[in-house]
Amino acid sequence: MSLLYAVVLGAIVLSLLVVSLMQVRQVKTKADYLVAGRTLPAFVLIFTLLSSWIGSGSLLAGAENAYKHGFAALWLAAGGWAGLLLIYFIAPRARHFAQFTIPDLLEARYSQTARVLGVIAVLFAYTAIASYQLIGGGDILHLVFPTVISADLGKYIMTTFVVAFTALAGMASVAYMDVVIGILATVTMIAALPFLIHTAGGWSGVTHALPATHFEVLGDLSFTQAMELMFPTMLLMLGNQAMYQKFFSAKSERDARVAVVGWIVGTVVLETVIVALAVVGSAVFPRGEVAQHPREIIAYTALHGLPAWLGALLMGAVFAKIMSTANNFLFSPATNLINDVFSRYIAPGASNKRVLLVSRLMVVLLGLWALYQAMHTESVLKQALYAYTVYSAALTPVILAAFYSKRANAAGAVTAIALGTFVTVFWDTPFVHHYLPAAIAERDAIFPALLASVLGLVVVSLVTRPPKPEQVALFHGERAVEAAD
Repeated sequence: MSLLYAVVLGAIVLSLLVVSLMQVRQVKTKADYLVAGRTLPAFVLIFTLLSSWIGSGSLLAGAENAYKHGFAALWLAAGGWAGLLLIYFIAPRARHFAQFTIPDLLEARYSQTARVLGVIAVLFAYTAIASYQLIGGGDILHLVFPTVISADLGKYIMTTFVVAFTALAGMASVAYMDVVIGILATVTMIAALPFLIHTAGGWSGVTHALPATHFEVLGDLSFTQAMELMFPTMLLMLGNQAMYQKFFSAKSERDARVAVVGWIVGTVVLETVIVALAVVGSAVFPRGEVAQHPREIIAYTALHGLPAWLGALLMGAVFAKIMSTANNFLFSPATNLINDVFSRYIAPGASNKRVLLVSRLMVVLLGLWALYQAMHTESVLKQALYAYTVYSAALTPVILAAFYSKRANAAGAVTAIALGTFVTVFWDTPFVHHYLPAAIAERDAIFPALLASVLGLVVVSLVTRPPKPEQVALFHGERAVEAAD
């Protein structure tokens, strides 16, 4: 059986390598590397958006939540769905802006200070997200080759794969790899679910084996707990730099909007199937090794609960999905270091050849930083929620305000980013638990951090000067040149 799994994983890695190498010849400029020359059609966008969003957050953290709480785990996914409905209206505006990174947007709409703070927030949040993708890939390699590859060694191997594929051709490499991965994952996961339900003794066998709360809307969660799962995901989705970079890479505004429709359908289907696989898996494997490490339930089910051929394909699809997400969340902060630091402050006149060389070096360095975090992370779910909250509270309000508020200004944006980051980072400190009532201090950081960020944005913007007309024009369907005239 291990040989079959090794062949499937090897074939997937080789296929992804071929896709990356095919794109290398097309990468000649900074725009080619960072936004694929702005040539991606809707079909490619759909799968690269789907693959960048559904990774370890869904396959590990979401599955762990489903193993413990049943279908109530869909509250974590529902945040993404709600965010996607709003993104349908944002996507064309993002493509119209057509830059490289979120800090580009922050400076154009607010100020250079907002840009710098945005770079810092993206670096910390996205390398944290990339880190638990490395954990997921290491777990899979250890499950398939338990006597040869330890979980820690698996993280090193996963890091090598991710860094190599991401560094080769940048956005084009990431996007076209995602098409292959997205099709494989969608078909395999949907096919695996009925096989697993049959293994559990049919749907009646699943419902009899699990608590009734596993099939209720809130399950054993309170409404507040459900919202604490939903809001970080929704806000991360709305402000997700990796997503905006895909829109910046779109061939046209129409392609960006069409891609969101396909993304909505694909995300709802796949995340529901992932949760269902984890719930049914918890009925089939309620005890043993997987009960100690419930984040591994999807991979464990592939290994022990399905026919060998289907299990191998599912394991390969999960591994590829995690690798794809790691690629996206490693590539995204690398673009910040190149576009927002190197090209802006260190070497403004650098040649395309030098920019591409430094871009690939940044991918390697950030991969090592993500690996360091992966080696020191205990809970994937906790790490995911922390990363989501930092980004959601610090950046999402000011990103949305850039597109939908003509009054939000630089002072308000800087205040919002600083407050959102500060409250998130210090929420779990002894100081907060000592001076605030337990009913508040024991809650997740998302609501207090978001409240502080939004209040800071609104109040400070209202009591200071409004932004210049040319700062607003580009984000409201007008041309900045016309506004300046």
